[in-house]
Amino acid sequence: MVIVEFNHTQKMWLVFGGAFGIAALVLSTMIFPFWNLIREDVFEEVIILTNVEGTCYVETSDSIPKIIENCHLQSGDEATIKFGRGLAWATLVDPSS
Repeated sequence: MVIVEFNHTQKMWLVFGGAFGIAALVLSTMIFPFWNLIREDVFEEVIILTNVEGTCYVETSDSIPKIIENCHLQSGDEATIKFGRGLAWATLVDPSS
């Protein structure tokens, strides 16, 4: 049986590493869960409000105006968009897909 003895510095690093590991575990499971990073995709039919140099603006049911870049539609056109809940940008959904 091998017994390892640590000096004071090694003990302090062990305590620091253990505290860091416990803090990381608490943060990752209780305070900042990973699944909060994955947003639910929302699909919605909207009317294009304006198109300024290829950037469209629309209003959605969550009351957060959405920005759609590389947009070829004109003001008044109807489109289906996809956006993450709570985000301010969206993408056009291709009707052929």
